[in-house]
Amino acid sequence: MHNEAYESERQAVEQIKSARERINAELSKVIIGQQDVIEHLLIAVLCGGHCLVTGAPGLAKTLLVKSLTQLFDLKFQRIQFTPDLMPADITGTEILQQTDQGRKMTFIKGPIFANMILADEINRTPPKTQAAMLEAMQEHHVTAAGVRYDLHEPFFVFATQNPIEMEGTYPLPEAQLDRFMFNVSIGYLSEDDEVAVVQRTTTTEPRPVTQVLSGADLLRFHAVVRRVPIAEDVVRYAVRLAAASRPSADNPLGFINEWVTWGAGLRASQYMVLGAKARALLYGRAHVSFEDIQALAYPVLRHRILINYRAEAEGVVVDSIVDRLLKSVRESK
Repeated sequence: MHNEAYESERQAVEQIKSARERINAELSKVIIGQQDVIEHLLIAVLCGGHCLVTGAPGLAKTLLVKSLTQLFDLKFQRIQFTPDLMPADITGTEILQQTDQGRKMTFIKGPIFANMILADEINRTPPKTQAAMLEAMQEHHVTAAGVRYDLHEPFFVFATQNPIEMEGTYPLPEAQLDRFMFNVSIGYLSEDDEVAVVQRTTTTEPRPVTQVLSGADLLRFHAVVRRVPIAEDVVRYAVRLAAASRPSADNPLGFINEWVTWGAGLRASQYMVLGAKARALLYGRAHVSFEDIQALAYPVLRHRILINYRAEAEGVVVDSIVDRLLKSVRESK
């Protein structure tokens, strides 16, 4: 029995490694560039984590998420968040229906009953509706009239935030942002990549993305990722990175106390370690390295470090603080 479990796990590891090249080949049909973004989203999917995706309009955020859905043959739903969106518009509601047994209340499922949700411009809706969405993310179920309805598995939320036009928005509180595994930042492409995008999108229709894996495969991979071994030194490094981001009288890093109001909590080190395990598998390794932690420090810490007004006045951004953290925190003591 033990040998069968080992063989099954070994096959899963090989499947993840081989799937990476096939996934990149399929996504290249519709997405040009953005390799780091694709890798981070893929790692989140392998871990079962949710992602916050930030970037200016027109950078293919929706196309990228829809393409990921097609890769795994999952059900996709896009929810456009607006100021008048109500919690029931997301989770569903009970309505009175006429049946053979007479009138009775029936629960009509909302758009959240899908595998991959694109929560578009989540910061445009009031906190009450945001909370309903985030509760479903955390619990993987919704409750209506005292009845619990489980969401479809696997279940992922990719929430976008527009960094411009902030008037009339409701920024997510830090405690709610912490529920997202990664904050993936999508930037503008290089000139050559932009030329390639314009040429491709103004000539022929893009080729469809072909399924590479299934939802059942993903659920199996979630368990495999968690079983990847990791040395205690590497775990301690992740913990020290997160701890070093917190301002306090005991923190020897002066730039943290000078620029940071609030640092990363326990979830940061948990997600760095979990994501590093998935990254190791993607690269065909059965162990986690310090490099894996360092590669994921940016998407994990980006939305968990709150900078103060002094940092903003001096033009300091969170990524530059993560840069200095990586240079200041040693890999081992």
